[in-house]
Amino acid sequence: MADALAAVFQRPNFLTFVIIFLWGFYIMVTRYNLVKKLVGLYLVQTSVIFFLVSISAKKGATAPVLLSATDPVQAFQYANPLPHVLTLTAIVVGVATLGVALALCAAIYRRYGSLDEEDILKRLE
Repeated sequence: MADALAAVFQRPNFLTFVIIFLWGFYIMVTRYNLVKKLVGLYLVQTSVIFFLVSISAKKGATAPVLLSATDPVQAFQYANPLPHVLTLTAIVVGVATLGVALALCAAIYRRYGSLDEEDILKRLE
C-alpha cells in the first residue's frame, strides 16, 4: 500500500487525471441539465487526452526519424508517436462530438422549451 501511494505522489499527473475524470463523470451522472452533462463529458474527454499526453512523455527522447540506415536502431532513444496520433484524433473527435451535441441541445430546447432532463421526460409521457 505504501508503495502504491509513493508511486502516485511521484507522478501527480496520474492523480490529476483520475480527479478530472471522476469529476466529469460525477457531473454527467448527477446533473439534469443537458448542457451541464456536456460539460461533464468534455471534462472526461479532456482527462483522457491529458492521460495520453502524460504517458507519452519521455525524458531525452527524440522524434522517431532515422538519420542514416547504417546506424543500429536503439528504441529507448525515440518517443513513441502513437499516443500523439491518438491525442490528435481524440481532440478532433471531441470537438465534433461537442458540436453535434450542442446542436442537438438547441433542437431539443426549441422543441420542448427546456434543457432539463426531467421536464423533457414528463412532456414525452
